[in-house]
Amino acid sequence: MKNPSGSSANPIQQSTDNSPPSGDRHPAPDRLSGPVRYGFTEAVALRFAAHPVDGGEVPARVVRADRNRVVAATVDGLMRLPYPPAGRHPAPGAHPAAAPAPPAVPTAGDWVWLGQNRAGEPAIVRVLPRASELSRKRAYEASSEAQVLAANIDVVGVIVPVDRPLTHNRLERTLVAAWDSGATPLVIITKADLADIADDVVGKVILQAAGVDVVTTSAEQGDGLDELLTHVLPGRTLVLLGPSGAGKSTLINALAGHDVQSTGNVRAADGRGRHTTTSRELVPLPNGAVLMDTPGVRGFGLFDADDGMGEMFGDLEELFGKCRFSDCAHDKEPGCAVRAALEDESLDTRRWASYLKLQRELAALNRRHDAAARRAYQREWHQKVAVAGRSQRAAERYGKR
Repeated sequence: MKNPSGSSANPIQQSTDNSPPSGDRHPAPDRLSGPVRYGFTEAVALRFAAHPVDGGEVPARVVRADRNRVVAATVDGLMRLPYPPAGRHPAPGAHPAAAPAPPAVPTAGDWVWLGQNRAGEPAIVRVLPRASELSRKRAYEASSEAQVLAANIDVVGVIVPVDRPLTHNRLERTLVAAWDSGATPLVIITKADLADIADDVVGKVILQAAGVDVVTTSAEQGDGLDELLTHVLPGRTLVLLGPSGAGKSTLINALAGHDVQSTGNVRAADGRGRHTTTSRELVPLPNGAVLMDTPGVRGFGLFDADDGMGEMFGDLEELFGKCRFSDCAHDKEPGCAVRAALEDESLDTRRWASYLKLQRELAALNRRHDAAARRAYQREWHQKVAVAGRSQRAAERYGKR
């Protein structure tokens, strides 16, 4: 396939003695090259080598995924690809019906194999399994589906601006999702130069974040940026989550050293800003790390976050093990460690209420998900019955002939 410069070179590195590649069907990891500025490392090369695919020619990373177009980074630069692809060539000698199925829907951060579609144009032929995935429940209430926000991220930076009231439940649910993604959560306090109450906010966040590191920054003053970068080493990816007007774009510009995101004013009446970021996109940083901005999210519905709940509320699970009864409902049972902790105030009432609220939300989501699965099974079962009935009637007609 052709690279962006117009040449037909395949970005598979030659060996150091300039000998041609061997006749292996798939290149060895030490001969794979990819977009280093966008996080391609030796570990990523091994992942590509472990997941070869027929027709996969070039390792790439999805920088941005819009509704009908994907921007992918290769060793030679950025490529704009149509999505969904127009189809792929079947293997030589294979029947056209044997053409591989379309790849999974890519999202920003995905590692992908690029090949060619039937028109001979560059296209995504396979999305590699994700090392981590940040998801949330889709915004509409009746949904039981997940919306993938970012893939293959190492650190989830949860933005907390000091110029607006701290929303405890929102912070906790976002940290639960961050833990559940497989990445490491990090709380980033922004706009510390705008308020005299920064120390108070930091103190409250540290108490609530349950062991998560907290970094205080002022992008305007350049404070805290070096400390923040110590959490995102070269080759690693940081995704930023926060509401509109929280200072994400200003922080990105400060970390990148130039304006890569536009910034907007925040309304004084409600502390909300307009959406200056409209899609998720990877931004290379000077230290070799990669940063992903996301549009401001007002709500963060949890989706299948059992692991994240365990990380965020591990202290409560320890209390559960101290209850007299293993099936304690933590209501009026004798010997309940939770009720005792609430009474002596070693457990904050607000934290317990937040835990119960998140558990109810996950339970309701599971019920909707199970109901959707039951409906899908019933539709499939009825379809099989109908097909079997038609086959039986056809056989009877044939026998009468």
